[in-house]
Amino acid sequence: MFNHTEVLKLMGNRFEFTAVAQSKSAAFFAVEVGINEVRRIENLLTTFNETSVTAQINEYAGIKPVQVPAEVFELIFRASKISDITQGAFDITYGSIDKKYWNFDTHMETLPDIKKAKKAVRLIDYNKVILKRKEQTVFLQNKGMRLGFGGIGKGYAADKAKMVMEENGACCGVVNAAGDLTAWGTQKDGSPWTIGIADPNAKNALFSKFEINNMSVATSGNYEKFAIINGRKYSHTINPRTGMPAHGIKSATVICQSGELADALTTPLIVMGIEAGLHMINQLTGIEAIIIDDKNRLFHSKNINLL
Repeated sequence: MFNHTEVLKLMGNRFEFTAVAQSKSAAFFAVEVGINEVRRIENLLTTFNETSVTAQINEYAGIKPVQVPAEVFELIFRASKISDITQGAFDITYGSIDKKYWNFDTHMETLPDIKKAKKAVRLIDYNKVILKRKEQTVFLQNKGMRLGFGGIGKGYAADKAKMVMEENGACCGVVNAAGDLTAWGTQKDGSPWTIGIADPNAKNALFSKFEINNMSVATSGNYEKFAIINGRKYSHTINPRTGMPAHGIKSATVICQSGELADALTTPLIVMGIEAGLHMINQLTGIEAIIIDDKNRLFHSKNINLL
């Protein structure tokens, strides 16, 4: 068996593609196919290109429905279901937030006024995304609303890249989208893929690790972008219902068979908190989670086995 790995920037993030195949050329080709698939999805979902489907939906917010490709419609539909499951802690209308209250740099010394924070998120409401399956249209009811796929897009892209890489000769492999990864099969020597959970206090150290096969893993944390106010660390993750930042959790990791779902559930765990978040995960079949709190305590769902 042969393997090939390439690393490049896609969707504004570091992507790493590894393919294991019967020949070196097959591994090269599978990686190339995976990269092209992520580029295709990026063109669909980006908000930085005014001709993208997402930009069109946002442009016509409050004006008229926009007809979209089937895969975009279905992705938005699934996102709305995740919003239901998380009681709005996940919301793809998050792009509507007024960011002027938050900069999360060393100069940020105070929290915004609660009323102002609430005002900043007034346009975030997944219930105002009107989907009509027959017409295959998406309509944002209020002017100023914006869809953003930052909380689900990387995982979706990893899933799609895996699918086309398998179809094109990669019997095994990994697609790592800035820490949100999907792995299938084994390494070329037959050993399982081992995934490490980064230590929130030491970027290059591991807090724990586990083996995966045909699974996806995604992690969100407050260790890269945060503010310390009155001695307390606040995550850049904003509660879409209150406009206030989450606190108390350093990182949340989700493990399941879908990269898209793993990606989408990490942020809600940070917003919901340990007790409510793990209660939710324990109600879902085939989904597990690991949470590290701001006191370095590790919590996990009921079926996790750490190495």
